[in-house]
Amino acid sequence: MKNRLFRTLILPAGFVMLLAGCTVGSDYVAKVDGEKILQAELDNALHEQYGTEVLETLITNKMVELEAKKLGVTVSEDSIQSEYEEIIESYGGEEALQKALEANGLTEESVRENIRMYQLTKNVIATGIDITDEEVAQYFDNNKESYGQQEKVVASQILLEDETTAKDVLKKLKAGEDFSELAKAYSIDSATSENSGEIGTISRGQMDEAFEKAAFGLEKNSISDIVQTSEGYHIVKVTDKVPAKEAELKDVKDNVYATILEERINEEYTSWLNEKQEEYKIERK
Repeated sequence: MKNRLFRTLILPAGFVMLLAGCTVGSDYVAKVDGEKILQAELDNALHEQYGTEVLETLITNKMVELEAKKLGVTVSEDSIQSEYEEIIESYGGEEALQKALEANGLTEESVRENIRMYQLTKNVIATGIDITDEEVAQYFDNNKESYGQQEKVVASQILLEDETTAKDVLKKLKAGEDFSELAKAYSIDSATSENSGEIGTISRGQMDEAFEKAAFGLEKNSISDIVQTSEGYHIVKVTDKVPAKEAELKDVKDNVYATILEERINEEYTSWLNEKQEEYKIERK
């Protein structure tokens, strides 16, 4: 449902105005060798290509608004802001998002309006969904692993190109030389060498199998022997360990409920929409 509601984001922000035949102070939108491409030509082309899809979206949005008014359902500015910040993060920052919006002829306001309509639709449909404590408990039991805390380690590395150099560096470490300084001096991994070899927090399944076996087998503040992978020869240091922890329902009950609700909304959206289309008098010209 989210993809369906957000698909209008790929259309120009002024498209609905064009469908309505609004002009922007001129009878043409471009010229080729002095020959005009008329505003009316653009309007007709856009209408033929996207008109039906956008019209159906507008009709759906209107039904949602009417249902929300009847039910007293609203969307808070905080929830809109929260989802907008998630979108910013998914694009890698506000600057990257703004570039994407500009490339598609969109504005922050149009994105926020899409978020508002999406959340309003969810909230309206949610009023007709009842989720019992038994359902929540059953879902948790069936998906307990996904709610638990995975075992993690905070690791650093010195990556060497050949075994001889790796043995020399390991000898220096055993003699008491500083790991971070040796990483800066010897590591061929440019992504970590300048940062004292720090990789950061890793979970199982993220790194090479041999690397992980060594890292997760180390005690806190200890250093591995030489570990060979397809990348070269690693010396691994673990500076912290986070043990695995099994989830308890009382700690994640709200998250489980939200997940079930999201799934139910997605399941019921099409039937809800069909029902409302039958209920409301819709006239298409």
